[in-house]
Amino acid sequence: MNFFTICKFFEKDLYDLFSCNLYLCFSNINMPGDSDLEIEEAFRRAQKAHNNKAKLVASLKNRYNKLEDKTEFHEEFVRCLKYAMIIYTREPAVENVIDFVTRFAASFETPVNENPDEEEEEEDENEFLNFLLNFLLESHGANSHAVRFRACQLVNKLLGSLSENAQIDDDLWDRIHEAMLIRVTDKYPNVRIQAALAMSRLQDPSKSDDSVFLAYMLLLENDSNPEVRRAVLSCIAPSATTLSKIYKRTRDVKEKVRKLAYQVLAEKVHIRALSIAQRVSLLHEGLSDSADSVKEVVKTHLLPAWLRMQQGDVLQLLHRLDVENCAETAVTTLQAIFSMATSPDDLQNGVRLDERKRIPVDSLTCENVLYWRALCEFVKNKGNEGEELLERLLPETAIFAEYLYSYLKSITQLSEEQRADMTQLEMVMTQEFIGQQLILLVGCLDTSEEGGRKRMVAVLQEILLMPNTPTSLIGLLVEKLIGILRDDAQKIQMVAEIISDVREPILPISEPVDENEKRRKQVKLAEVRVQIMEAKQTLEECISCQDFSRAAELKDSISQLEELKNQLVLEASQSADNIKEQRVEKSDAKTLLKCLTMCAELFKQMNIKRGICPTMNALIESLILPGVSNPNPAVRNMAVICLGTAALHSKDLANTHLVLLLQITQLDEPKIRISALRALVDQLLLNGLNILQDKPAPVSQDDSNEQPEHQAEEESTVQSILKMLSDFLDSEICELRTETAEGLAKLMYCGRILSPKLLSRLVLLWYNPVTEDDQRLRHCLGVFLQLYARASRTNQECVEESFLPTMRTLFNAPVTSPLSEVDTSNVAELFVELTRPSALVQPAAVQAVSVHDSLAVRVCNEILRDTSAPEVRLYCKTLSWLEINTEPGPANSDLQLLLKDILQVLFRELVVAYLLLAFCSDEENVPEEPPSVRPSRRAKMAAIDKTKQDLTALMNQEANSS
Repeated sequence: MNFFTICKFFEKDLYDLFSCNLYLCFSNINMPGDSDLEIEEAFRRAQKAHNNKAKLVASLKNRYNKLEDKTEFHEEFVRCLKYAMIIYTREPAVENVIDFVTRFAASFETPVNENPDEEEEEEDENEFLNFLLNFLLESHGANSHAVRFRACQLVNKLLGSLSENAQIDDDLWDRIHEAMLIRVTDKYPNVRIQAALAMSRLQDPSKSDDSVFLAYMLLLENDSNPEVRRAVLSCIAPSATTLSKIYKRTRDVKEKVRKLAYQVLAEKVHIRALSIAQRVSLLHEGLSDSADSVKEVVKTHLLPAWLRMQQGDVLQLLHRLDVENCAETAVTTLQAIFSMATSPDDLQNGVRLDERKRIPVDSLTCENVLYWRALCEFVKNKGNEGEELLERLLPETAIFAEYLYSYLKSITQLSEEQRADMTQLEMVMTQEFIGQQLILLVGCLDTSEEGGRKRMVAVLQEILLMPNTPTSLIGLLVEKLIGILRDDAQKIQMVAEIISDVREPILPISEPVDENEKRRKQVKLAEVRVQIMEAKQTLEECISCQDFSRAAELKDSISQLEELKNQLVLEASQSADNIKEQRVEKSDAKTLLKCLTMCAELFKQMNIKRGICPTMNALIESLILPGVSNPNPAVRNMAVICLGTAALHSKDLANTHLVLLLQITQLDEPKIRISALRALVDQLLLNGLNILQDKPAPVSQDDSNEQPEHQAEEESTVQSILKMLSDFLDSEICELRTETAEGLAKLMYCGRILSPKLLSRLVLLWYNPVTEDDQRLRHCLGVFLQLYARASRTNQECVEESFLPTMRTLFNAPVTSPLSEVDTSNVAELFVELTRPSALVQPAAVQAVSVHDSLAVRVCNEILRDTSAPEVRLYCKTLSWLEINTEPGPANSDLQLLLKDILQVLFRELVVAYLLLAFCSDEENVPEEPPSVRPSRRAKMAAIDKTKQDLTALMNQEANSS
């Protein structure tokens, strides 16, 4: 009988055999001389960690080399090894023996020699290694999972211990390759792990269709055990084929897998092998990961590795990220780098300032200005500790105000034709990005000094009034302006004045001229000039006649005539131009968009408890409401945003314009519909579904009749809102569907809506394959379901009520529906996990009936509805997952009765099925297998305790019996 068959037969007694004393001698070994003691002593000592395994290997190899016939040595060595191979648990004694066997076998490897005369000698040297590998390959398919595990472990260790240029027979190599490909699909995770590790030297990165690569990628994608995925990550060779799979593991559900994926990318993958989107995603998701260990590995491994690839140049690393499109991720990355700096001087190396503590305008780039801003924010957040460094990084407020003004004034203005040129458009976008970062730096300045603060306020006002200020910077400028001002009334008044000046600027206006009046003034001017000439001539005559008194009078007269002439000349020139300055209202889209952006930022920055003041109300009436009906989509969208933000400040305003927002969500362009939907959700979050209750009812003589009608109108409006939101979940517009799902998730989490039906819709939407590419939707609903169910017992009851409707929808889904592809078992498991009493953030006091108890009753009733339905099997499995309260009580008694009914019905159906089967069979007697008795948990623990010993006892027991 085969040894492993014997071990399998006596498997229940193996642990008992291990409980004998630790040191027993071999007594019946058939090898001659001292070799029997040598093998025994080697294996006995190998179990102890303190023994020098190198000496054991050298001693045993010396004994081996003296033998002419090595067959008996091979057989005895393998017989001793088998005792270790039947132990599945990672006992220290077993692991020490495995390491010893690996070292001994690897010691027979000889260096590659090009001399053909020495090939025969090398084959003799490799004889033991080849024999051992052949034995392991014969054992890898054993029934015992312990044997399969140890066989794969030894193959892994043997291949790993061989040198880089080691040679193995091609046929043997192919057999190893084939065997390990089989074992990576083993039922036991530990076997799959060792097989995956063993294949690390069998992969060929140069071939995209390499079978090892394909097996690795299959395991990474589909293996349910995280340790298997970690094992594959640790040994898979990065290539164009496998890189995407490694990258995807950074989003694994298990923290350890994500952590290792980042380590592999840091150590084995060059930054240039990743796309810009992948680099940004790695940093964004890694530095915001929920696990601190993942954040730490990104900070201490990935970022330093990427910096080394850029020779430590942080600005070059930022260039690799394309900071214009991922500014916030880049700032988070810089904050992580700054936190690892050892001295303040290291922080300042990335930005070079002139003597006035500014980056010269001609040296500004997206990278260095972003670094400057991130560094200043990092230092400012340190408080008093960073004051000294912040003073070295930023100029005085007045100086920075002029610096900001000079740069924003120089931003290029493009015509519509020039915007078609991508080169010029990219240049302007770069300028706007740099301007945005400079504006953000205003928040780091010290505005406590009055003079500097006033100058900055004046500059921001002037920039907002400039016609060439980009619209993308308006909101940020208003935010910084409001942040500097201290009085709320002053903030509102100043922004309103700026809006007025932009909307109605003072412009020179030409008026028509009266020709008769113009001719009259010209004749008058000619007469004056003639009078001046005559007076001057008379003055000369008087001077020649020495009539000085007359001459003095004439001189005064000439002066008066000169003044009159100048006045007439000035009037003539003014009448020619006929220009007057006056305010002119502008209604072009660019101006309206600029004004609405300022208005939206004002409403956003003001406290909603302050209410709507007359100035704000005037802006609503004169600017926002007309903008809602503007033909330009951009203006209309910003007006809707303004209206939604303003409605948060006043419930009366919200009641007045609620119907308008509802109409916009259904009738306008998708982008504007989404803006209106956000405004509606914000309003429901703030005021709830009873938003219409404070709306004054219509005045009537018969109040008793009007009141119910008014209440019915309110309920109808609420129902229409919920119906509309429910319909949007089926919208073909992906963005609208996602925004609706996110809004409903917020409303349910905040307790504004309690609806099992809507919750069921959200779960189905999360599982629907149609939304697979919508990462925002999947992420939002995934986070919501966990947080919602853990928040309160009431929420768990809502989840419980939505279970059966969700499952029925999936079971009844037609084949053509995407929902037919959903794994119903996974959905049921999700509901069980969400409703666990232990999952609550604040577990409630002990209650007679838990949510799982109620869910069990629902499931039992569903089973009894139709016990022949195919979904009964899943429902029965669901019952086994539930945490049922075992305390006696009415609920427990009812559940037991239901379970008894189910067992009776199922047993009856089973008997009928058996009788039918017996009637149709050929009456062959098929012997039944004896029922297996499952050992108790206490017996298992006792067996495990017995394994914490060495192998000598078991080996000696087998030797004595032979």
